[in-house]
Amino acid sequence: MGSVDYEFQTIWRVAGSSQEVAAVLGDGTTLPRWWPSVYLAVEPAPETTGHNLPSGIPRPVRLHTKGWLPYTLSWTLTLTEPVTNRGFALTAAGDLNGTGRWTFEQDGPETVITYDWRVSTAKPLLRRLSWLLKPAFAANHRWAMARGQESLALELRRRRHPDDTWSVPPPPPPTFRRQKHRYRT
Repeated sequence: MGSVDYEFQTIWRVAGSSQEVAAVLGDGTTLPRWWPSVYLAVEPAPETTGHNLPSGIPRPVRLHTKGWLPYTLSWTLTLTEPVTNRGFALTAAGDLNGTGRWTFEQDGPETVITYDWRVSTAKPLLRRLSWLLKPAFAANHRWAMARGQESLALELRRRRHPDDTWSVPPPPPPTFRRQKHRYRT
């Protein structure tokens, strides 16, 4: 792999069923609500408006994301197979290009979640600095995924106890002040 390519494997363990996990992770439209430390904005991808998609595959979404480091990424998330209680696959196109696979395995009252993410950066600044800052970019990814595990656990608690959401703390917020972002169509 070249200097702008990244391969990450993240493993989470959360209380809940694989069906509950699939319902949360498989709906890209809800990411900014329950994982706001990373997902700043989401909207339907304009190129899919009015197109029919295969059964079980939601429409692609445009995402505006960030991590701990002070840069943002705009990219389109497209599911490439239906979401099941065993997992699903996706592609990324935009500032990040590549593939991801979420795998869910029930282990008693918990679900073990594995995320394999293989991406390359397309954002010019990141491509130019990747040779120097690759360890920092990898640490940024680990930070973002740790916030994701924490946020997912909170979201599962909220969904299990909808009448008692006041006792569930909010998810971790972004690391810097949120700015309005509008996608160009």
